[in-house]
Amino acid sequence: MSSAPETGNTLSNPVVPGFHPDPSICRVGADYYLACSSFEYYPGVPVFHSRDLVHWTQIGNALDRPGQLRLPPGTSSSGGLYAPTLRHHDDRFWLVVTNVSGDGNILFTATDPAGPWSDPVRLPGVQGIDPDLAWDDEGNCWCTVAGVSQIRIDPQTGETFGEPRRLWSGAPGAKAPEAPHLYHIGAYWYLLIAEGGTERCHGVSIARSRTPDGPFEPCPDNPILTHRGTDHPVQNTGHGDLVQGPDGSWWMVFLGVRPRGGTPGWHVLGRETFLAPVTWVDDWPVVGEVSLALSPPPWPLQRPAAAPVRDDFELSELAPVWISLRSRPVEHYSTKERSGWLSLRARGASLDDPEAIFVGRRQQHLSFRARTSVDPAEGRGGLAVRLDEQHHYEIEATASEVRVIARIGPLRTVVASHPVTGAAPVVLAIEAAVTRQVTDARQGPDTLAFGVQDPEGVFVELAALDGRYLSTEVAGGFTGRVIGMYAAAGTVHFDWFDYVPLED
Repeated sequence: MSSAPETGNTLSNPVVPGFHPDPSICRVGADYYLACSSFEYYPGVPVFHSRDLVHWTQIGNALDRPGQLRLPPGTSSSGGLYAPTLRHHDDRFWLVVTNVSGDGNILFTATDPAGPWSDPVRLPGVQGIDPDLAWDDEGNCWCTVAGVSQIRIDPQTGETFGEPRRLWSGAPGAKAPEAPHLYHIGAYWYLLIAEGGTERCHGVSIARSRTPDGPFEPCPDNPILTHRGTDHPVQNTGHGDLVQGPDGSWWMVFLGVRPRGGTPGWHVLGRETFLAPVTWVDDWPVVGEVSLALSPPPWPLQRPAAAPVRDDFELSELAPVWISLRSRPVEHYSTKERSGWLSLRARGASLDDPEAIFVGRRQQHLSFRARTSVDPAEGRGGLAVRLDEQHHYEIEATASEVRVIARIGPLRTVVASHPVTGAAPVVLAIEAAVTRQVTDARQGPDTLAFGVQDPEGVFVELAALDGRYLSTEVAGGFTGRVIGMYAAAGTVHFDWFDYVPLED
């Protein structure tokens, strides 16, 4: 699913919309590669490719085998995989990430970023989250983690050398120094970090040293990126990573959110990946304007074919955009049981259950329409908008009834019901309409309408729900909305799914 269409001579920011936080980037020749956090979803760590920093195509997920990613049933929402770092060194790609729900810091390698990636190398001597990798001229590999501390490692074996050293940790008193990235640029080693927490006070700061292990001198203009205390439409900006273009220009990818509605503003798509230009003044990086209308970079834009918004489930494996909760056991997910259909066999009676069977893709647009054709003759299931186990809306079908269900915190209720007439399948639909004008400070960011499609293709609305209750500001956590299909009883078959962005 691509971002909004181009208009005139500008392009859209965010460059990777929807729940794609904690971006890490590297360039190899003319190709850029980017990886993001995935938290409790499986497969883990989506990997993207671009030739121009603006148009990105998902080429896989780095952790797509059970042996690589262990997310036990007790993994909480917003647990799992945090903040990968993606680098290219010695003709190999290296990816290091924290599994806060199991294996701690783990490292993977690949010759092709599309995969396959190796089995994990565990780093038991590396304590902390948000690990970074950097190599010095002598071949030493330095691993830096949130806090901020650093230790030398053997990336082949996971062995550590010596004790971790405390480094510069940002502004005095600023909370959550995290997301460190270490770079050797010119005469200096630069330590880039996020600080202030990943909410409205988020920011990016930097320090430099003559050696990779410090001491580090902070930039006099820190933070070099933040929107705290402003009315900028992009908020929570932070967790940046630097990359140099083939023409020598510099850029930063970073996360941000687009809050909508009244006070305090609710963001529902999660933390997204944005792009901004970087210049250098007195050997310090200066981050340029963060704009939703992004000026194109000074090289030809590559326009890959748009990612499909419809899936007819004709392939033997699910496409990389599809994610599930914590695992994807083959006995519960199949595109082979009924040719051209996705068959889901229930485990857990509803999406309240952490082990629920669910296949979804990230919401990437403020306004959208999603539909699926479902045959519920052998079970019960449907189409859902999910944030976590306690915050989700769904439209659910059985052989005799369609109903709309809302789960908001401790409350679960059937909002509307509708009899099913005629033979299966039935087409279920969800439409999101963004709030365009705020008339009440408590007005939510969008409205989610749930309904069925009649035989003539007309949408019949059964219920409309306030979108603020499926936002991070209400639910907490680090993720964003995911739209998808689920089974809550028996086996439910889905013929197709489509997702259409509407005008934002």
